[in-house]
Amino acid sequence: MKIAIMAAGAVGAYFGCRLAEGGHDVHFLARGPHLEAIRKNGLAVKSDFGDMHLTSAQATDDPSEVGPADIILFAVKLWDTAASARACKPMLGADTAVISLQNGVESAGIIAEELGAGHALGGSAYISVAISEPGVIQHFGKFAKLVFGESDNQKSERVAAFRSACEESGVEAEIPDDIQAAVWEKFITLASMSGVTTTTRRPIGEILADPDMAKTYRDTMEEIAAIGRAQGVNLAPDTVDKRMQHAAMLPPGMTASTLKDLEADGRLETPWLTGAAVRLGRELNVPVPVNETLNTALKPYENGA
Repeated sequence: MKIAIMAAGAVGAYFGCRLAEGGHDVHFLARGPHLEAIRKNGLAVKSDFGDMHLTSAQATDDPSEVGPADIILFAVKLWDTAASARACKPMLGADTAVISLQNGVESAGIIAEELGAGHALGGSAYISVAISEPGVIQHFGKFAKLVFGESDNQKSERVAAFRSACEESGVEAEIPDDIQAAVWEKFITLASMSGVTTTTRRPIGEILADPDMAKTYRDTMEEIAAIGRAQGVNLAPDTVDKRMQHAAMLPPGMTASTLKDLEADGRLETPWLTGAAVRLGRELNVPVPVNETLNTALKPYENGA
């Protein structure tokens, strides 16, 4: 299977490496020092699941060099969604599936607007990774899973084929019965983790151990779940309970990547996470006072240094 990674940041590079080691034709889109390092030294991943080093990784900054692919794993920063989707056009074939692994709940819609609804699939990545240095990816913890599906939840041949490709490559993969609910479940987790760990500057273990911070964390989730239900997403009644149980199982020192970006004086994805919860809540007349407070506290830092 021919797979394009748009782009080879931490998430895209990790799963791309696994798929390449599984024997698939993987092409990495990258730029700057990261691209230079991959071209010179290959692409390396350090992981408890087994280290990898693609000494001859196929990497470029020009999508036209890749040509039509079967699958495009779309994993760019949220502010780059529309521009990066347009850049994918040279990699589209008649049946190319563009699977968004981004953190928000609006990416598939943006991709559909740019490339056509038939190409845009929903998806989520459950993984903690970072670029430790150009050309090197560090994987934290012992979870790495892809969830993806057609927007109409049909069990198509292309999603089945990609799940097989993942399984052949040692990547846990799931095609849920309802991809919209699955994406919103991830959004509830990620937006809450982002908003609370970044605002408090504390890891999830300390937040859940403190009654006041734990209540704020749960209230953040409850508000976002209410937004999803107001949009017609079929979220189970115990969704927040399960998301809280999931949070309790995470490494206690874990924080959102948003906090790492804040500490590095980098641009934040907050407008598409906590900010999106505020915006959608107002559009749907769903009260979101906790998310509004978190968003207000983080707004001065959105554009980094």
